[in-house]
Amino acid sequence: MLGGCGPVRFSAFLWIRNTMTRPRKGWARSFSVASAFLFGTVSFAYGWGNEGHQVVALIAQAKLTAKAMVEVDRLLALEPGETLASISTWADEHRNPSSAPWHYVNFPRGDCIYNEQRDCPDGRCVVAAIKRQLEVLGSAGTDEKKLNALKYLVHFVGDVHQPLHAGYLDDKGGNQYQLQAFLRGSNLHAVWDSGLIKNMNEESGAMALRLQSVPNGVLAADLEPGHAAQESCAIVSQPGFYPERLVDVSYILQNTPVVEKRLATAGARLAGILNTVFK
Repeated sequence: MLGGCGPVRFSAFLWIRNTMTRPRKGWARSFSVASAFLFGTVSFAYGWGNEGHQVVALIAQAKLTAKAMVEVDRLLALEPGETLASISTWADEHRNPSSAPWHYVNFPRGDCIYNEQRDCPDGRCVVAAIKRQLEVLGSAGTDEKKLNALKYLVHFVGDVHQPLHAGYLDDKGGNQYQLQAFLRGSNLHAVWDSGLIKNMNEESGAMALRLQSVPNGVLAADLEPGHAAQESCAIVSQPGFYPERLVDVSYILQNTPVVEKRLATAGARLAGILNTVFK
């Protein structure tokens, strides 16, 4: 597992209460996820949830070069009021059967080496989706198309760093691995999408500020999305990643630092990608 990045607070009921009471854009989906943890089983989950994607975008924004910031702001100005953080969940809000496979890549159990022909048929996976959006951003296309590509890119870079968005094919990235988490029935994918982040009970801005200083070293410089997918799969392959049907305090303490490291790395890499395409 990856090293620690900050304090862990075990406060399942507290984050549910705060999710219900904090007014912010996207509260309806946050409420539905919290309700599912309390009252039922989550059967379909979004990569990182609202807060995780916002954290990635905020970290990236703080690391943009002046040139990249100008270009990002110019595109965002097409829709006044939008920010890098606010568009980070757009791809989930506009998900459809055609675009759904763009959010993840599935590996066969025991093999985390990305094979495009095997793991991404017809370009229908998150690795290929990131590359397509980069091509649009670097093209002579219209600003409207580039803004659309930016919305996808910000989200997909976050997705590929969520370990179970590059998990095993046989259990659909942990969606079919049922367990008990935060006092109710859930599945492992949902725990990693939102549960571990919500449990930190920390606002997106504060979390992003704290994680900006996490050292990434060589990781941040590697902008190949296929490598990010392989890293995520390797985390899923670690002993103990799949709990014995119960997410207990020890599991939370062990894996919250992993979540933090992946968010920090995703933000740094997203900045690196944007700095490169807009240089």
